[in-house]
Amino acid sequence: MTKHSETGPVRLRVAPSPTGDPHVGTAYMAMFDLAFARQQGGQFILRIEDTDRARFREDSEQQLYDTLHWLDLTWDEGPDKGGPYGPYRQSERLDTYKPYVEQLLADRKAYYCWCSSERLAEMRERQQKLKQPTGYDRLCYGKTEEERAELPGFNSTPVVRMFVPDDVELTFDDLILGRTSAPKPDDQVILKADGFPTYHLAVVVDDHLMKITHVVRGQEWISSTPKHLLLFKWLGWEAPKFAHMPLLRDEKKAKISKRKNPWARLTWFKEQGYLPEALVNFLALQGHPPVIEADGTEREIFTFEEFVERFDWSKINPAGAIFNLEKLNWLNGHYIRELEVGDFASRLLPFLHADGVLDAHPSLPELGRLQRVAELVQTRIVLLSEATPLVKPFYVPDDDLEISEDARKDLKDNAKEVLSAAIDALEPISGSLGDALGDGVEWTAERIEKELREAIVEGLGVKPRLAFGPLRTAVSGQKISPPLFESMEILGKASTMNRLKLLRDEL
Repeated sequence: MTKHSETGPVRLRVAPSPTGDPHVGTAYMAMFDLAFARQQGGQFILRIEDTDRARFREDSEQQLYDTLHWLDLTWDEGPDKGGPYGPYRQSERLDTYKPYVEQLLADRKAYYCWCSSERLAEMRERQQKLKQPTGYDRLCYGKTEEERAELPGFNSTPVVRMFVPDDVELTFDDLILGRTSAPKPDDQVILKADGFPTYHLAVVVDDHLMKITHVVRGQEWISSTPKHLLLFKWLGWEAPKFAHMPLLRDEKKAKISKRKNPWARLTWFKEQGYLPEALVNFLALQGHPPVIEADGTEREIFTFEEFVERFDWSKINPAGAIFNLEKLNWLNGHYIRELEVGDFASRLLPFLHADGVLDAHPSLPELGRLQRVAELVQTRIVLLSEATPLVKPFYVPDDDLEISEDARKDLKDNAKEVLSAAIDALEPISGSLGDALGDGVEWTAERIEKELREAIVEGLGVKPRLAFGPLRTAVSGQKISPPLFESMEILGKASTMNRLKLLRDEL
């Protein structure tokens, strides 16, 4: 594979519109752009396409930066970084587009259209009724403003449309789909009445001026490719190579949308507690096959660097995959278990802070305790957001520990007897922290377990499976909790005894 396109180093861009919470598809495209750019030693550019002023959202651009940085999909040039081909926001490039519109008008490749929106709506309705292809009927083509003003449905502020010839080339080469054909486009508007270019003109001009060599986008843009290629040709420019990616689809095989699927929003994954490396791995598998090992087995878990190394357009499955959240959860659980425990604990902090378990800046003892608790819960959660109920009992005062309804319902008739036996068995163990080196500590999980097994399983004859339920409820307030004896060790003797007595006295 060559390291350059015919004209220079490869340059790819992702060009989202700031119209609300970033779509997961933006990260999906950005990842494939970045992988190819890194593999080929080229550049990856972030361009903000903010010419749709009706749907523009002020906070959306910052969300884009935040979510893409969170996923570590970093760009070389963009509005926040600058670069040799700026500005990188389309709304700041409006003067750039006008000369090209004028050139197309002068070359008779484009024309003014004065049709009112009411007239266009009636025209479309009529075409649909008569089962005709919908598209502009060229009423304004070849007319002066005065001639057009005498006809119905006139609007004094015109748009500019491209004049698509009958023999427009409808087939093109695609890096993923091979030779591809698209339906014939109608006379597309390229300059709106408000003086803003439409997507179709702006994207072509910007891709040329920013020296973009490869355009990676979803298959829903296939129908636009003939008009884009036409504009490149008319303006005398070499067109980039196109790669139309399979769409992300839900379980009903419909294109995922922010209206129907909460997980179409990129911020949702962060809120739920997915790890960025798990999401990137998952998105790679939506289009690209797993790693094939030397012995022929498949490996679905791989780093972004491994993805870059073996990335190949020809391996992308044009049909794509179903966005399977169970698969993502499985991957996320795997990545959580692989984290070094200190790293895992620090990733829990924002969730514990949001849920009111810890302050934004916990004290050193609180952090020390979190490190020990994190080790107990790391194998028990699939999402970082699931940690709160497991961690919270270690940070609430004994009197404030809430006993959940399902844990309370589960208590058997002998619960009070079991708790009393546990209190008697644990009382003789010293709760001291030992000497300066930490030697001589008696309050350990092993010692606690040994004494409790003797007192409850052997002493009271309770089956091991049922022996410790009341203790778990007393200590954590939950039916399911981190390992019991380790939890008691971390809580310390005073807190553990307090909690056992509080529940016993309530029963």
